[in-house]
Amino acid sequence: MDTSLYVSLSSQVALERRLNTIANNVANANTTGFRAGQIKFEEVLDGVDASAPSYVNEGQSYLSPLTGSVTETGASLDFAIQGDAWFAAESPAGTIVTRDGRFKMLDSGELVTLEGHAVLDSGGSPIQLNPAGGRPEVAKDGIIRQDERLVSSIGLFEYQPAEEFQRFGSSGIIAETEPQPVVDTAGIGVLQGFVEGSNVNPIDEMSKLIIVHRTFDQIAASIRDTEASKEEAIKTLGSGS
Repeated sequence: MDTSLYVSLSSQVALERRLNTIANNVANANTTGFRAGQIKFEEVLDGVDASAPSYVNEGQSYLSPLTGSVTETGASLDFAIQGDAWFAAESPAGTIVTRDGRFKMLDSGELVTLEGHAVLDSGGSPIQLNPAGGRPEVAKDGIIRQDERLVSSIGLFEYQPAEEFQRFGSSGIIAETEPQPVVDTAGIGVLQGFVEGSNVNPIDEMSKLIIVHRTFDQIAASIRDTEASKEEAIKTLGSGS
């Protein structure tokens, strides 16, 4: 068996997945609250001896933990998170976590995401505001007041996305386990009138995109050269017999 071909193919499979991830990052460079995806690869040995061929696995996805830039909007229902935490909302796919804090209030007073999903308080229940209660004022700890009366609180949750996480919408992540309310608020809080942008660095991602394209082409050229050498050898051996 010609292991070089399989090694090359394993590399191409890994590069294709990396290419798709980078392309998705670039496409969401301006998406509010978007967290860039990354992939880590591991070496796979076919055997234990020194001559065993080394393959590349398909890789495992994870989210970049970097925080995106924060921009002031002045809107009373725009929020950004300081520190390592998430907002949570209830969707048809279950609970989702997101860093996109652009919310709106329905006529009924329910606080929802721009897509219409109920934003959750620290207890995991939908947030209900008073539609006639005036402008909501939100403190750093998420406490919401209207006309100086406490009405609810925006939930801040701890959540570590699993490997092979599933995205929901533009910047949401489907929570495979129940997000836990933030207990220690030191360094974590809510900024009213601000939103967090994407944490994608377009220049870095474009550089990665170019490198992946070049590497993929080099492997493809190597495969073609290997196949051409095989065909030439077969012709030579065939004519000699």
